[in-house]
Amino acid sequence: MPAAPTPAVSTSALSSCAATDAVLAARRRFFSGAPVAEDALAQPILRSWTRCAARGLGPQSRSRMEPLTDGEFAARRERHETLRRRCRPELEALHAAARAADSIVILTDPSGLVLDTVGSADFADRAAKVALRPGVSWSEAETGTNAIGTALVERRPVEVRGAEHYAEANGILSCAAAPIHDPFGELVGLLDLSGPASVPHLHALALVELAAGQVEHRMFEGAFPDHSLVRFHADPSFLGTAREGILVFEEYRLVAANRPGLALLGLGWDALGAKRFGDLFEGSLGKAGEERRVRTRRGDVAMRLERQGLPVRTIAPRAAPPVERQPLPAQSPMAAATPQSGPRFDAATERDLGRAVRLMEAGVPVLIQGETGVGKEVFARQIHRRGNRGAKAFAAVNCAALPEGLIESELFGYEEGAFTGARRAGFKGLFREADGGVLFLDEIGDMPLSLQSRLLRVLQEREVTPLGGGRPVAVDFALVCASHRDLKQRVEEGAFRADLYFRIAQYTVTLPALRTLADREALVDRLWAELTGACPDAPSLSAECRAALAGHGWPGNFRQLVGVLRVLQALAEPGEVLGVEALPADVRSAPLEWRGAGRPAEIMPAGAEAGDSVSREPGARDLGSRDLESRDLGAVTRAAMDSALAASGGNVSQAARRLGIHRSTLHRHLASRGSRGGH
Repeated sequence: MPAAPTPAVSTSALSSCAATDAVLAARRRFFSGAPVAEDALAQPILRSWTRCAARGLGPQSRSRMEPLTDGEFAARRERHETLRRRCRPELEALHAAARAADSIVILTDPSGLVLDTVGSADFADRAAKVALRPGVSWSEAETGTNAIGTALVERRPVEVRGAEHYAEANGILSCAAAPIHDPFGELVGLLDLSGPASVPHLHALALVELAAGQVEHRMFEGAFPDHSLVRFHADPSFLGTAREGILVFEEYRLVAANRPGLALLGLGWDALGAKRFGDLFEGSLGKAGEERRVRTRRGDVAMRLERQGLPVRTIAPRAAPPVERQPLPAQSPMAAATPQSGPRFDAATERDLGRAVRLMEAGVPVLIQGETGVGKEVFARQIHRRGNRGAKAFAAVNCAALPEGLIESELFGYEEGAFTGARRAGFKGLFREADGGVLFLDEIGDMPLSLQSRLLRVLQEREVTPLGGGRPVAVDFALVCASHRDLKQRVEEGAFRADLYFRIAQYTVTLPALRTLADREALVDRLWAELTGACPDAPSLSAECRAALAGHGWPGNFRQLVGVLRVLQALAEPGEVLGVEALPADVRSAPLEWRGAGRPAEIMPAGAEAGDSVSREPGARDLGSRDLESRDLGAVTRAAMDSALAASGGNVSQAARRLGIHRSTLHRHLASRGSRGGH
């Protein structure tokens, strides 16, 4: 019921519409100030009418539906180019149905601005008379009850037919709309099917719901490569379709989902970040690719783990408070072993860190380069913690982990009140969340070119214009970027803007790969101690196992090493001494790859081959692949030690440094060789 009665509405303009007598009667009662029975209208319609009346909208007043200028509209469409491209298959699929039903299919942005229309040219001309055309906003606040605006407010599919529209002029329309949500529950757009109210549109709502579901389903393709993605449904025949449930877990914590997945478990978007795998399913995640029946509180479902992710940073759901939304530190030996284990850098990296802190405090951007898993985010967090911005926010986003369509909203956010259906307090975006603190753009080499220009403008002007318009907001943050790619090469290839590169790379730090570090065995010992704790019956690593771990190539660097150690710890019995047979097959088969094999091509010197040695040590030249194939691991390990000793002239300390192990291991090797009388 409106706050103040308004004059009774004339239904003359609605006489040609397919409005039922019940709806017309409800309109008369509502606009005369009389109560409306709950069953007289669909509840979303009645709620929308009430909101419109509270805003002071009149059913006969014509809203100011001015289209954007050509320049403004072109910029808005460009901003949502990823959404438009992602929805193109659905627009084409609905095109034929819309044309046959004398209707049009509409794609809008999250604020309700019409981006594209396809379908019946005849009805498009009639729809344009009520401003249902590209470049015009159909938010509920501006146009009253309508499928587009009301669906965005209600955050669910809505159908509005004829006289159910708040404005009389829109009574010629019958519209069905379904919002499109990203994997974190944010609205990113909407699909609508609109036609004349005089023609029945029996399946319009089902069609747009299905189309929106298809778009949402594709958002998970390649979006979470380092997470555990679960697909499930009560009927196994639905696995692989848009009706399957999809949940994404990071270390068993739910971080992303689709709507069917939440609905199948009776959950809402607030479950992101709050629920763990064990809260939802009985048993374990299982093996990747395995399909099995799993029990939930709502019954059994068929479930398949699509991929098993290594522990990496969390892409926190946007519903969480700003501090909660910060991604967890990247899993490296400096942070992943235990929560209390602080970062440890070698002397050279500590010097680089000190310089980076001073430059950050002076307003100079810092670029961190290095292979995957070397601890780039840990380094960035230390810049933040040790600098004069440590008490402020550290806002991080992985440009490679988010679908292209989500990066822009993640960075720029939404103006409060910029679009209906947004959170009441709005979404600030990481630029504004980092105000006063540090913004960390991980894998910036994967940022789309279309966004690089906007980022450059923010860095130059130090102000942000949120999505949906609004006034620019001044921001003050220190910028730290990271990438495993060779950004200079990306510039030469035209995949990265040269002006942005020179802006962010004023000081570059290259973190060393694990295989290049000295005394790797001591690193293994420290990580193992942190994982197993001080328990007296904790499992231990044999000398040969430790040497094999220290000598492995670790193309995934610290993250991969910590993952292997966790596997060993989980499978070990109390007090067990783990030998080389406990190691994964790939570690057992190539323990000496640290000399250069496996070096990612993105950061290799020009002209180097994938298998080229980067720092081949004397004594390693006779340990080729044929040796590895013909000898067992113990023999290869002993041969490596003997070769290093020979190359070092018997100097145990020098040989240990060559191998990256502690000299005590070599002493034990010499003692065991003596007891065996040599080889």
